[in-house]
Amino acid sequence: MGERILVWGAGAIGGTVGAYLWRAGHDVTLVDASPAHVAAIRREGLRIVGPVDEFVCRAPALLPQQVDGRWPLIALAVKAQPTEAACLQLRPHLAENGYVLSLQNGLCETVIEKLLGRSRTMGALVGFMGDLIGPGEIRFGQRAKFCVGELDGQISDRATALGRLMTDFEPDVEVTADIWGYLWGKLGFIALLYGTALGTATLVELFSASEFQPVWRCLAGEIVAVAASENVAPKGFDGFEPDAFAAGATAAAASRSMNAMADLLRGSPKTHSGMWRDIAVHRRATEIGNQIGPVVEIALRNGVPTPVLRRLVKLIQAVEKGDLTQSDTLIRELLPLPSGGSARIDAVTGREAQR
Repeated sequence: MGERILVWGAGAIGGTVGAYLWRAGHDVTLVDASPAHVAAIRREGLRIVGPVDEFVCRAPALLPQQVDGRWPLIALAVKAQPTEAACLQLRPHLAENGYVLSLQNGLCETVIEKLLGRSRTMGALVGFMGDLIGPGEIRFGQRAKFCVGELDGQISDRATALGRLMTDFEPDVEVTADIWGYLWGKLGFIALLYGTALGTATLVELFSASEFQPVWRCLAGEIVAVAASENVAPKGFDGFEPDAFAAGATAAAASRSMNAMADLLRGSPKTHSGMWRDIAVHRRATEIGNQIGPVVEIALRNGVPTPVLRRLVKLIQAVEKGDLTQSDTLIRELLPLPSGGSARIDAVTGREAQR
């Protein structure tokens, strides 16, 4: 008999991981807040489609209010915004010696450990690419870096056992002693994705475009600087090399890293980021306030300037509200003009104006 696992949030990430673990014989229960998604899974199963694999998972699916019982492992895969609310909902269903594995982006582990305790929290770097196409259907677009680790940096028996379990999803899973390094590394990559979400071109086109290299260098560079103020050295993965964006690194090094990431994405069905899909497809707010927002707060506390990240948050939120329209031109808004002025896009006319 396999492990008992409760997956709280059965979207692109949680649904994919949960489906693989179910197929491997584990006792998986899926939980999701979307009635349509839960109904579709109950009716037809959770369909995994795409170039990586295709199969149907018929694990039980529940709405949060329907959950009963306790689990030794709860994989939390909700968006960053409802992390606190989800923790309060799932807390009664976590076994006394159980723990929550965060399959999220950002620093959600800090929220979970405040509510549940560090000893009941495990972190993960989720690099693989998935999209929720519609109720009951997830596209698994591409495998990528996946690792898990204890927040205190110990390679515990529990972490080792989790690593073995997760090989049923990702054979090359890493059990790391530096999960915070990976989480901050992913934040650097996330900042780049938010930058591309301002535009309309593909990730490959935007990552490799020479005109945007200064933007990418500043975005990732500010993340690396804030991490350093927290005594964390971000770790690289899948072409993203944080050192290439650190203070003193050359523009050529940053461009090489951007091109390496673009090369890994060539031919992938994942043409745009999840943030772009939130805005352009799902017409909903992104997670930027709960992912980049905490980085800006840490920077303020530690005295690290983050003008480009601050501008990124404002522009993304303006696009979410419909005050601005996604455009590749909007990406240039992240940097000041060489003269010291700044280009701004008028929310009404959509035209660029000098200030």
